[in-house]
Amino acid sequence: MTARTIITAMFSGKVAANAVRVALVVGSVLNAINQGAGIWHGDGVEWGKFALNYAVPFLVSSYSAAKIAVGAADATSGGDEL
Repeated sequence: MTARTIITAMFSGKVAANAVRVALVVGSVLNAINQGAGIWHGDGVEWGKFALNYAVPFLVSSYSAAKIAVGAADATSGGDEL
Protein backbone atom coordinates (compact mmCIF):
# COMPACT_ATOMS: atom_id res chain seq x y z
CA MET A 1 0.00 0.00 0.00
CA THR A 2 1.72 3.16 -1.21
CA ALA A 3 0.93 6.82 -0.64
CA ARG A 4 0.07 7.19 -4.32
CA THR A 5 -2.47 4.35 -4.06
CA ILE A 6 -4.09 5.95 -1.02
CA ILE A 7 -4.21 9.42 -2.61
CA THR A 8 -5.72 7.99 -5.80
CA ALA A 9 -8.36 6.20 -3.74
CA MET A 10 -9.05 9.36 -1.71
CA PHE A 11 -10.14 11.23 -4.82
CA SER A 12 -11.98 8.36 -6.51
CA GLY A 13 -15.68 8.85 -7.22
CA LYS A 14 -17.52 7.23 -4.31
CA VAL A 15 -14.92 8.06 -1.67
CA ALA A 16 -14.67 11.72 -2.70
CA ALA A 17 -18.45 12.13 -3.03
CA ASN A 18 -19.00 10.79 0.48
CA ALA A 19 -16.17 12.93 1.86
CA VAL A 20 -17.73 16.05 0.31
CA ARG A 21 -21.04 15.30 2.04
CA VAL A 22 -19.28 14.77 5.38
CA ALA A 23 -17.24 17.96 4.92
CA LEU A 24 -20.33 20.02 4.12
CA VAL A 25 -22.10 18.92 7.28
CA VAL A 26 -19.13 18.94 9.66
CA GLY A 27 -17.56 22.07 8.13
CA SER A 28 -20.82 23.99 8.43
CA VAL A 29 -21.18 23.01 12.08
CA LEU A 30 -17.55 23.93 12.79
CA ASN A 31 -17.94 27.30 11.07
CA ALA A 32 -21.11 28.03 13.03
CA ILE A 33 -19.31 27.17 16.29
CA ASN A 34 -16.02 28.89 15.50
CA GLN A 35 -17.19 31.99 13.63
CA GLY A 36 -20.91 32.28 14.27
CA ALA A 37 -20.72 35.00 16.90
CA GLY A 38 -18.29 37.07 14.87
CA ILE A 39 -20.41 36.85 11.74
CA TRP A 40 -23.56 37.59 13.73
CA HIS A 41 -21.96 40.77 15.11
CA GLY A 42 -20.75 41.87 11.67
CA ASP A 43 -17.06 41.08 12.10
CA GLY A 44 -16.96 39.08 8.87
CA VAL A 45 -15.51 35.72 7.95
CA GLU A 46 -11.95 34.60 8.61
CA TRP A 47 -11.42 32.87 5.27
CA GLY A 48 -8.46 30.76 6.36
CA LYS A 49 -10.47 29.24 9.20
CA PHE A 50 -13.46 28.89 6.88
CA ALA A 51 -11.43 26.85 4.39
CA LEU A 52 -9.81 24.69 7.07
CA ASN A 53 -13.19 23.94 8.65
CA TYR A 54 -14.19 22.25 5.38
CA ALA A 55 -10.81 20.88 4.26
CA VAL A 56 -9.97 18.97 7.44
CA PRO A 57 -13.20 16.92 7.58
CA PHE A 58 -12.88 16.21 3.85
CA LEU A 59 -9.31 14.97 4.20
CA VAL A 60 -9.99 12.89 7.32
CA SER A 61 -13.09 11.29 5.82
CA SER A 62 -11.53 10.56 2.44
CA TYR A 63 -8.28 9.26 3.96
CA SER A 64 -10.04 6.86 6.30
CA ALA A 65 -12.37 5.58 3.57
CA ALA A 66 -9.47 5.19 1.13
CA LYS A 67 -7.38 3.35 3.70
CA ILE A 68 -10.23 0.90 4.27
CA ALA A 69 -10.88 0.48 0.53
CA VAL A 70 -7.21 -0.12 -0.30
CA GLY A 71 -6.86 -2.50 2.66
CA ALA A 72 -9.91 -4.45 1.53
CA ALA A 73 -8.56 -4.66 -2.02
CA ASP A 74 -5.18 -5.87 -0.68
CA ALA A 75 -6.87 -8.46 1.53
CA THR A 76 -8.84 -9.94 -1.37
CA SER A 77 -5.76 -10.01 -3.59
CA GLY A 78 -3.56 -11.58 -0.93
CA GLY A 79 -1.69 -8.38 -0.01
CA ASP A 80 -0.59 -7.26 3.41
CA GLU A 81 -3.06 -6.34 6.12
CA LEU A 82 -3.57 -2.74 7.25
